[in-house]
This record gives sequence, C-alpha cells and structure tokens, in this order.
Amino acid sequence: MSSSTVITNIATLVTNDPSLGDRSPLGLIQDAAVVIDGDRIAWTGESRKAPATDNRVDAGGRAVLPGFVDSHSHLVFAGDRTQEFNARMSGRSYTAGGIRTTVAVTRAASDAELEANLTRYLTEALRQGTTTFETKSGYGLTVEDEARALRIAARHTDEVTFLGAHIVSPEHTDDPAAYVALVTGEMLDACAPHARWIDVFCEKGAFDGDQARAILTAGRDRGLHPRVHANQLSYGPGVQLAVELDAASADHCTHLTDADVDALVHSDTVATLLPGAEFSTRAEWPDARRLLDAGVTVALSTDCNPGSSFTSSVPFCVALAVRDMRMTPDEAVWSATAGGAAALRRTDIGRLAPGARADLLLLDAPSHVHLAYRPGVPLVAGVWRRGVREI
Repeated sequence: MSSSTVITNIATLVTNDPSLGDRSPLGLIQDAAVVIDGDRIAWTGESRKAPATDNRVDAGGRAVLPGFVDSHSHLVFAGDRTQEFNARMSGRSYTAGGIRTTVAVTRAASDAELEANLTRYLTEALRQGTTTFETKSGYGLTVEDEARALRIAARHTDEVTFLGAHIVSPEHTDDPAAYVALVTGEMLDACAPHARWIDVFCEKGAFDGDQARAILTAGRDRGLHPRVHANQLSYGPGVQLAVELDAASADHCTHLTDADVDALVHSDTVATLLPGAEFSTRAEWPDARRLLDAGVTVALSTDCNPGSSFTSSVPFCVALAVRDMRMTPDEAVWSATAGGAAALRRTDIGRLAPGARADLLLLDAPSHVHLAYRPGVPLVAGVWRRGVREI
C-alpha cells in the first residue's frame, strides 16, 4: 500500500501551474506545502491548510521545484575528449577526429563499460536535481553498435532517441548516400524497437535537408517521433524541417531567420537551447530573448556529451541562460522543467500539481532564483523521484 507524505514549511513552491498560487507561469505558492501520495502529487497549497498524511518532512524554509527535465543528452559513450577541449580553450589548433574519436572508443568498449559510464552520469545528474532525462545513440554508427547503445539506454529511461544520423560513419565517408540508406534501412530496423524518438544532425558537414527529411520520415514510418539538431553552426533548413515534420523539438537554434522564428511560433515544436555547448566551444549564444518575446516555447537542456558540452548540471545551464542568453530566472527555471517536459511531449512531469508525477527537488535556498543568483553552488538538498526520496 502506498503512503502519503507532506512536505511543509516550504518558503517558495514552484508548481508550473498558472491556475495556482500567484497565477504566474511558475504558479508560485509562498509558505507552502505539497502532498505526495504514492508516486503522484495529491495536493498543493498553503502550509497551514495541509491535510493530514502518514509522513511529514519539514523543508525548513527552503524552496521546492519540479525535478529538472533534461530533454537532450548523449550519455552512451566511452572515453572523453580532454585534449580537444584543452586545445580549444588554449587557442591551439587541434586535428584529432572529434566525434569520430568518441566513436572509435565507444565501439571498442564493452556493454558493461558503457552502462557503467551511463549510470555514473545519471547519478551525477540526479544529485543535481534531474529526475527525467532523454538520451541518444550516435557514437556507434554501425547497426550493432547503435542497437546496443539504445538497448543500454532503454534500461534507464523511456526517453530513448535513435541518432544513427549523428555524422556519416567513417566507413562511408566517400559514399554518404550509402550511409543514409543504411540508417533508413537495416540500422533503423535494428534500432526502432528500442527507441521512442529519431534525431538527425541537420548541418553542413553532417546531413543536408533532403537527407535529414529521408531519415526522419523513415523513422516516423516506423513509429519513432522526430527531433532535430537544427541550426547550431550555421543557417540552414533544420528548423523548417522540424516544424514541417511536427518534430517535438528543434535543438540548438543558434542561427535563425525571422521565418524560422515565425515557423516555431506557429507550431508545437519546442526550441531546446543548450548553453553548455556554447560555453564549451566559445560559440555564439542563442538569442533566447528573441524566441521568448516572439512566443516560442523554449526548453533548456545540458546536451551532456564528451565533446562539446561535458556537463550534467541543469543548474549550471540555468545560470548560463540567465547570464548569457538574456532569460529571466523564472523563464530559465520554467524552461528547465515544464519546457523540457513539452520537448518530450509529456504532461505528467515538469510541474507540481495534483495528478502530476511526484518528481521534485528541495533547494538549500528560499527561492528558485538562487539557481542563477548563486552559480556553481551545490544547492540541491533533496530529490524525490516517483514519490521516493533518492537524495
């Protein structure tokens, strides 16, 4: 039988339900309480009105937020690319293989090694408040290696993405059309049973618009829903393609035309921004302010990967978004919770209202604003996932 728990004496409760509290997008309730019954939220409101429960937790005047929803990561890999990062940050040229370096090491790793690496980073993320995560394949680029990456990922999350179209595999450098045929044929057949999503890196040097459309359409025909790495390094067709195919998200969105922004406004496609990538590559920041002011739904995610954004910390990305992408603290927190849920087309997570999944975090601070106000400080003091306290 399930038991009920009330967390009381909450200084600020972020519900992400505008019908609650101050009626803002965050639905803030001051001097609040939240009741967990089994794996669901049963009640939210003022502390003095909290119903009786089996258990009681005193938040001690701290803030409570929905668990972070990290809707874009690349966690099934081996090794790292320290030398590449060090050279980039030191202003030195570096000629190693980038993604291909990770592909070679990942292919050589055992299943046990890949799973141990994955669980290491998931534990790291959980300690920082992430309760839902999406992760992708993309460092195997063979039928066998892509399928095993997805099998490993699927043991840890329902949000699994087939990214065989990360780059053209080293074996097909001189014949990218043959690789697209492999991705849309034998590789898709092997990978579709283990994934919910299909993604493609639509960019110069990776896959052009026609190739990306063929890959995403083939995946959609097999029951996988599209996501797109779009407009990260240059202007291109990625965002328009994402909207055309009703992709759940267009991720990166750094180089956008007015037509791209307008297309996002009039679609259900979420613009997922990944500031860790710009931090780690010293690239141009996405203009979050432009997107938000236009009315685009924005998510924030880590893009945790060994090459361009080796962070599992959503709080760090929230601070970057506020400081360097002109988001307000409220907008950044919403985007890292409810925005991430929207990018996964989920309504059961990213909010703390009756009926939602009981995924929440306790901050060692009186307000969610401290995530940006005190960057780099480990503020997460407790994490509940599916109603169970894990941190």
